[in-house]
Amino acid sequence: MYKNLFSNFKKKPFIIDAHFDILLDVQQQRAKGRTKVIENDYYNRFIDGGVDVIVAAVFVDSSFLPFSATQNALSQISALYQEVNESSDKLMICYNKEDMQYAYENSKIGFLLSLEGSEPIGLDINLLTIFYELGVRNLGLVWSRRNEVGDGAHFSPVREGKKGGITNFGIEVIEEAERLGMTIDVTHLNDEGFEDVVNITNKPFIASHSNARTICNTMRNLTDDQIRAITEKNGVIGINAVSILVGDTDMECTLEKLADHVDYLVDKVGVNHVGIGLDLCDDFIKYMDPEDIEEIPRMPFDVLKGHNKLPDFIDILMQRGYTEEELNLLLGENFLRVFDFNMNNK
Repeated sequence: MYKNLFSNFKKKPFIIDAHFDILLDVQQQRAKGRTKVIENDYYNRFIDGGVDVIVAAVFVDSSFLPFSATQNALSQISALYQEVNESSDKLMICYNKEDMQYAYENSKIGFLLSLEGSEPIGLDINLLTIFYELGVRNLGLVWSRRNEVGDGAHFSPVREGKKGGITNFGIEVIEEAERLGMTIDVTHLNDEGFEDVVNITNKPFIASHSNARTICNTMRNLTDDQIRAITEKNGVIGINAVSILVGDTDMECTLEKLADHVDYLVDKVGVNHVGIGLDLCDDFIKYMDPEDIEEIPRMPFDVLKGHNKLPDFIDILMQRGYTEEELNLLLGENFLRVFDFNMNNK
């Protein structure tokens, strides 16, 4: 599909999806005795969509908290390593920019590891180094719940005590993550914590899978001030294709509405600070803890029906007048810039 779409381009864009919870499924499928899960279930989707690098999120379900978070995270990472070993001609783990470029140039799917929430390190900051050595290059500070680092942004109002920002331990975690070369991800962080991150960080940070709150009014999305704050640090915002972050009602959750978020962000802060972090969820909702699902105001669905449908979204952006150079930035080069800077400026 993408070969026709990009036939008028000088070369195929380098495409990064900055957030995908694929490891939830891979871990579960391998536990049932399957092998080559990514190759059999996902590889063709990635290829048909022109995707080169997937930021593979390590998300620990609430049912594993607090005592099994580290074990569960390591199990997910181990599952990815086993998958890559079984399909080494098609898959690879990326530790730096050169690895990501190698994946692009050799028609492999590269995986960059990310923690979605700091729960796997508990209160042991030294575990950050272990996860870094395993390939984790991005650190999402929280999911939509409270942990030892800070408070998450709920999808809709809930009964809770006084909201907090980044904790004292959280400050240490951010500083250590930046020292190691990890990129800080503020997705899922509450407004109070976001403001703290702006004041604590010394490097570009990202919101890997968040949209504009002005268009879709949920605390999980970004305010205009937050959008500007990310770009003032030379960071990037990844557009999220999950329905509850695209529109206020299911009826309005379309690819055109998703493109409206791109237009809005580009109009506010320029094309150099927008990317894609699709957060596709249809394959993974079945694994979520019932208590986590209760946090969500309505059952989410993917507005973009799989990575293989990404060319449909790119076509809409082209129809809206985005140039080849702008699409190259939006689809991957912006995230590559931030990841590379943070990895190499320790």
